Amino acid sequence: MKRILRAGVGLLLAFVATVAPRGLHAQDKQQPKVAAIEVLPIESDEIKLPAEFRVALYENLIHELQARGGFQHVYREGDRNAQDASDLVILHSWVRGFKQGSERARQVTTVAGATSIKIHCNFTDKNGKSLLDQDIEGKVRFMGGNLRATYDFAKNVAKVARDNFSLQAH
Repeated sequence: MKRILRAGVGLLLAFVATVAPRGLHAQDKQQPKVAAIEVLPIESDEIKLPAEFRVALYENLIHELQARGGFQHVYREGDRNAQDASDLVILHSWVRGFKQGSERARQVTTVAGATSIKIHCNFTDKNGKSLLDQDIEGKVRFMGGNLRATYDFAKNVAKVARDNFSLQAH
């Protein structure tokens, strides 16, 4: 019994030694804190995304960044006021994966019918310098319509943006 316990503790210590340093490095890099973000339309050239998903992704993203992003200003592409913003981050997004699930299957069983969307997000400064690259997902697994995955994605992006760039980071 002692041998098993010692092996378990050894594995735990090895895991902590390999994972903890990576987590610390990610937190060491400080991103610029800004008051404004400009959101460009989400591109989906390689993956065919239904029109209702494209619209819902963009609208939910704007809404969540306004509500929970911690920015004073959230600009859409083409908003002339964004050009005058001195401290601005620009969000570029590309769809990398999409699986449209079945609302009916989710109602019948909890193991089938999930909808998921994976989008690569690149935050840049006004000069195009990349500040943060990250794949962010949105999912609906149990209850709710397929478009709920777009809300989940937007909520996750707002958290990443707030934590990395917002003056009001929590």
